[in-house]
Amino acid sequence: MGEIPYNGMYTWGDFLKKADEMTMDDIIERGEGLSFDDPINIQYTSGTTGFPKGVVLTHHNVLNNGFIIGEGMKFTEKDRLCIPVPFYHCFGMVLSNLACVTHGSTMVLPAPTFDAEEVLKTIEKEHCTAVHGVPTMFIAELSHPNFSKYDLRSLRTGIMAGSPCPIEVMKQVNTQMHMSEIVIVYGQTETSPGVTMTTTQDPVERRVTTIGRAFPHTELKIIDAKSGKIVPHGEIGEICARGYCVMKCYYNNPSATHATLDKDHWNHTGDLGTMDEEGYFKIVGRLKDMVIQGGENIYPREIEEYLHHHEKISDVYVVGVPDVK
Repeated sequence: MGEIPYNGMYTWGDFLKKADEMTMDDIIERGEGLSFDDPINIQYTSGTTGFPKGVVLTHHNVLNNGFIIGEGMKFTEKDRLCIPVPFYHCFGMVLSNLACVTHGSTMVLPAPTFDAEEVLKTIEKEHCTAVHGVPTMFIAELSHPNFSKYDLRSLRTGIMAGSPCPIEVMKQVNTQMHMSEIVIVYGQTETSPGVTMTTTQDPVERRVTTIGRAFPHTELKIIDAKSGKIVPHGEIGEICARGYCVMKCYYNNPSATHATLDKDHWNHTGDLGTMDEEGYFKIVGRLKDMVIQGGENIYPREIEEYLHHHEKISDVYVVGVPDVK
């Protein structure tokens, strides 16, 4: 954002000046040469083996996902969303920014990096109607010593996502932060990212104990990981998704693509869950070995591989342990 030049990058000022080099005819010509199925973004994510994988997402993927998210929060041009989540992540890029862009809602940025008090201060000052965050962000805001100083009554809705939400935290957000219409979204980078969502009308119990039902225009199934057959309602299996939201591929990584997308273009999430007879999903665990910290995925294998480079380390194993926060 500043004027310091970095190799291979434009400064923000230089980027804005590039607009003067383009004519409207150039822009129209470029637009007519594009398809909604063209890639627009490569979003890096990872797994328990190897290096991070580049998820190739299209205009069709992310724009529709953002629109459906905005619809789910009942956004209009009168809404003002406080966005403390990073833009390099699908949460900030799609669930936050594109939900606003598709509904004419205001994007309010509280700070360059997450700061609990700045979020609270910004909500009050800018009269935000919604705020996004991962559970640890909401926990930090609720437990801040100056929490009671701030007037959050302008809030109506928002999203908690990124990792499983503790029921008690969700209840506190509902009451103490006045977010009676907050929703839960579940998905992954490979699905642009959302595939399930609770609604603003769902009973509190549904909104705090489930990840909601399938997005519009999205198919979901739960399968037995060994046989690949769909399991009955209430039984645990791997969640699979199919539809407009599924990525094109992993960039330059056909073997990883084939391991995640089957021949019928179902995306195998690696998450274990259940679905009840009303279509509400719950997450119960993961097939993949992963730690979630602050909504970010941390993969033990990557840390182990890095530590193995140290001359004084002969062997290392990284495991996750439960944390109260």
